[in-house]
Amino acid sequence: MSTSRRGFLKGVAAGALAASSAKAGSTEHFSGYAGRYGLLHDTTLCIGCRSCEFACNEVNGLPAPETPINDKKIFSEKRGTSEKLYTVVNSYGSAGIFRKHQCMHCNEPCCASVCFVNAFTKTPEGPVLYDPDVCVGCRYCVFACPYYALAYEYDDPVTPRVVRCTMCYPRIKEGKIPACAEACPTGAIQFGRRDELIQVAHKRFDKYPDRYVKHIFGEHEWGGTSWLTLAGVPFEQLGLPKDPTLEPLPNLTTGFLSLAPIVAAIFPGLLAGMYAFTKRKEQLAEDEKGKLLADAEARAEERLTEVVQKGEERAEREAEYEARAAEKTLKDKQQSAKEGSDTGKEESR
Repeated sequence: MSTSRRGFLKGVAAGALAASSAKAGSTEHFSGYAGRYGLLHDTTLCIGCRSCEFACNEVNGLPAPETPINDKKIFSEKRGTSEKLYTVVNSYGSAGIFRKHQCMHCNEPCCASVCFVNAFTKTPEGPVLYDPDVCVGCRYCVFACPYYALAYEYDDPVTPRVVRCTMCYPRIKEGKIPACAEACPTGAIQFGRRDELIQVAHKRFDKYPDRYVKHIFGEHEWGGTSWLTLAGVPFEQLGLPKDPTLEPLPNLTTGFLSLAPIVAAIFPGLLAGMYAFTKRKEQLAEDEKGKLLADAEARAEERLTEVVQKGEERAEREAEYEARAAEKTLKDKQQSAKEGSDTGKEESR
């Protein structure tokens, strides 16, 4: 049975009243589905080509990233995921170290544990799926994600969704591999069974002991993830959490999940107000900018008219002066001609 936004709002009041007496239930650790898939991201092999970004957008029906694939200026700042980019590649340090950032598809996803309408589901294949038809738009999952990997369609006023990497679940069901792994030219992203990828990582540790920090980020952190990361530098230098607990996140969140109805009741209005305020501020700025431009155009037009008028007046004065000078020259010539004629007559006498 699905819960609509309208149905949810009708039950918010009752849920909020019950929240004060609700008690969190016990959480049993889930080690993950056997044989599930995962992806291994070896940052020592990543060259920052961003082929994965473009492939991700293509398979998800998104516009191509605005910044060209060969434009390295994009690495001047750290980017996060958005409604237009489900995955991004960032650069860390001056040594040319890159890491792909996206939803980690946790074994015990915090987004699912805090969602009181069960909009998120962990599949046996490994990906965490999201059902927009169930979502009530509280965005609690966005705030709860420890990896800051979820985004929200704030500019869609009708049917906004939580968006993030799906681990190409439809492709996995078709027997294909995720688009990012298929597009990676260096093998920095490898798809396979999660337990087999862990074995691959340990073999690399043994073969290249000086290349890696001997640890697989995501094997156990916060209960483990489907995305596994290898690095040659401490993981916190790659923007990953420092010293995260190995305790699954749901175990840490159930203590305050009873507040979810209250949060759901407050946050949509609060965020909507903040969004409206921001939009209003932007509109006022645009109006002020338009007014300044209009004033500048008016002043420029006034100045131009003044210059034209002065130019016309000057041209008239110069024309009048030239006319007078020509008239004087003509009179002088006529006078000279008359004097010459009179002189000739006197000589002839």
